Amino acid sequence: MPGSVRPITDERDGLLAYLAQMRYVLRLTAHGLSDEQARATPTASSLSVGGLVKHAATTERGWIQRVRDVPQTYGREDYLANFHLAEGETLQDVLDLYEEVAAETETAIAEVEDLGRPVPVPRDAPWFPQDVEAWSVRWVLLHLIQETARHAGHADIVRESIDGATAFPLMAAAEGWPETPWMKPWTPPVEAGR
Repeated sequence: MPGSVRPITDERDGLLAYLAQMRYVLRLTAHGLSDEQARATPTASSLSVGGLVKHAATTERGWIQRVRDVPQTYGREDYLANFHLAEGETLQDVLDLYEEVAAETETAIAEVEDLGRPVPVPRDAPWFPQDVEAWSVRWVLLHLIQETARHAGHADIVRESIDGATAFPLMAAAEGWPETPWMKPWTPPVEAGR
């Protein structure tokens, strides 16, 4: 997938394409990382690349379950746990989860006839407004794009702090771009003594 969203055909296609692009750039921050590096929290925050991927996946799944009117059983402890890889959980586990969630989203949104259909506002977290009864499916998709983009930016900073890798060289490496005067694909740092 290139650095820009492909041409779109309509609103639904555009929303899904931009969400897919944001998922992709978030996933790119994990390219070439070990499980240990994916757990690393090298910045002032407690965020890790693996935790951010996991959080984005579980957040998207939660919103799509709301769109599908699936009852939620999600508390503060779940929220906090979803920012970290659990004991025994690997980076590949959360990347696979994110791929599964993306497919669920595509299926769920294909089933929605009207993107204006109301989705009840959650009442289980303090940041949700108490004076709004419902948002639309369209709002949910825009919110997911916003949320994923925000966390992709966090992950960019965490990744750069791990090994200096930045977005476009990672994309070039992941997609096999040739080296040009504009871009040198990322390569793993050479370890001392090798």
